[in-house]
Amino acid sequence: MTVNLKRIYNEAYKNDGKRVLIDRVWPRGVSKEKAQLDEWLKEVAPTSDLRKWFNHDPDKFKEFKKKYKEELKKNEEQNEAFNQLKDWTSNGKVTLLYATKEEKYNHAQVLKDLLT
Repeated sequence: MTVNLKRIYNEAYKNDGKRVLIDRVWPRGVSKEKAQLDEWLKEVAPTSDLRKWFNHDPDKFKEFKKKYKEELKKNEEQNEAFNQLKDWTSNGKVTLLYATKEEKYNHAQVLKDLLT
């Protein structure tokens, strides 16, 4: 099982494995053709309220991780999406795609930690 993280604005490679966009909102300026997605699993993303509260603030990241993990357990839609992601990662390489410029403090990092 391999889980990689990549900004959707970066070039797609054949060795990315299954390419899954994990943002709730489609990224600006990226065509569906350029994205070269296998799946768009927007349901696994944090809720809009949590995302807006966090706003990629490094000082809030620890609390964000805790709240996001709780959401993934309690929110049925998010939980189902996370389980789908787990299935895909157990069957091969998956690259989680996200749009934010913040590469260290984001929900993709939390998902990768939970999956590996």
